Amino acid sequence: MTKFILRRLGQSLLVLLGGSLLLYVLVINSGDPLKDLRESNAKNREYLIQQRTSFMGLDEPWYARYWDWLRGVSKCFTLNCDLGTNRSGTDVTALLGNAVASTLRLVILATVLAIIIGVLVGIMTAIRQYSGFDYVVTFMAFLFYSLPVFWVAVLLKEYGAIRFNDWIVEPTFSPVQIIITALVIGFALQGILGGDRKRRLLTAGTAIVFVAAAMFYFSAVEWFRRPALGVGVVVLVAAAFAVGLTVLVVGLSNRRVLYAGLTTVGAGLVSYFVTMPILEDPSWGIIAVLGLVTVVVGAAVGWFWGGESRRLAMTVSISTAVMMGILTVADHAISNWSGLLKLKPRPISTIGSETPNLVGSFWDTFLDQGTQLILPTIVLTLISVASYTRYTRSSMLEVMNQDYVRTARSKGLSERVVIVKHAFRNALIPITTIVAFDFAGLIGGAVITEKVFGWKGMGELFQTGLSNVDPAPVMAFFLVTGTAAIVMNLVADLAYAALDPRIRR
Repeated sequence: MTKFILRRLGQSLLVLLGGSLLLYVLVINSGDPLKDLRESNAKNREYLIQQRTSFMGLDEPWYARYWDWLRGVSKCFTLNCDLGTNRSGTDVTALLGNAVASTLRLVILATVLAIIIGVLVGIMTAIRQYSGFDYVVTFMAFLFYSLPVFWVAVLLKEYGAIRFNDWIVEPTFSPVQIIITALVIGFALQGILGGDRKRRLLTAGTAIVFVAAAMFYFSAVEWFRRPALGVGVVVLVAAAFAVGLTVLVVGLSNRRVLYAGLTTVGAGLVSYFVTMPILEDPSWGIIAVLGLVTVVVGAAVGWFWGGESRRLAMTVSISTAVMMGILTVADHAISNWSGLLKLKPRPISTIGSETPNLVGSFWDTFLDQGTQLILPTIVLTLISVASYTRYTRSSMLEVMNQDYVRTARSKGLSERVVIVKHAFRNALIPITTIVAFDFAGLIGGAVITEKVFGWKGMGELFQTGLSNVDPAPVMAFFLVTGTAAIVMNLVADLAYAALDPRIRR
């Protein structure tokens, strides 16, 4: 395996080198970087031309400029990257750092959501093949996959930002809105859960009554202006997560794993009140430390309860602890929503990743950046979740028709064990390939999304460099996206070996 990794790294470096050389030549020959100055009537035109020529090294041959860039990139191995300057003399390394932070904040969240939603929905459609739910999901997947990114982004700006900002001034629901929403959710839920006619009617009726009552309550108390979760909701959701994860991983028959998850919820309840004064106005450092403590406590609880199932108990406990921590942070953030509305009456802007010159507490900044992240994340998630759903469905259907799955069923194993431990593990191999390509593709493919929403990310860096015939920003974009593609492909190969031991040989 070590030889394989080293060989792949060597090949990857050669691919990056060849790709960088080709891209550099294409960029510098795509136009005239001095065109705007040559057409200028400014009195100091010659001085400006001389200054830009100096910044961009235009008085040197192209291979010397490429060699200078390559030497600067080689310093990255000593953590001292020198990617040159753009045509204005600004350090590209600093520009790249800001752009990468902005884009990764968007891409990572969109990728994680797309994987979780797409894989879960794909498994459900494979299990319930040719059902009404399968047909609806298939139609929606093809629809989302075919939607133009710029069109979806513009619609979200209109309805998710402009009209939402108008509505949040007086956030109430009319009786017609309550009835229509409750009926739609009830109809959708009964289709997802399925069952006989009696069960479907019961599911739809319960969902309609619950949704209607919840919307009426939220409208009456103006919950969307002064929202809160509360300790009860946090504990209830965390306990449901612990039980559900136990059912999925090992089943409720293993009491040790179940007790480990519920004990973690109890410890999280205590920490909810202990950390309350700390989380009133924390910092990212404090949240990182609390997150580390959360993982350690979850691991300790799982180790204590685990017994013969210690590994599974630790997995459930750590996952439950992380979920409890996320819910606690979400509760504090949501409770400060009214404070953000005082600073920013129209909370979701249509341009930018954050509000300039916003002065407030940690939670005000957190919510501001979070609201700006919602719409572009939805755009990228919708496009990606469609492909994950289809690939997961087809992969699961192919695996579930294999002989070893039929053998597992004939041995009397439960359907949960057959699907989770036998079918899904083998179905993950093609899905892993899609994840690797999708993550690297999203970094380079968020150009349109960032343009529509005005994010200063990798897309803006690439577009500006290409428009100005400035190779330094474009090469910085290539360095990140190319490296990400190669690294993710290597990770996919290693994941293949972990999922299927035969590949290791």
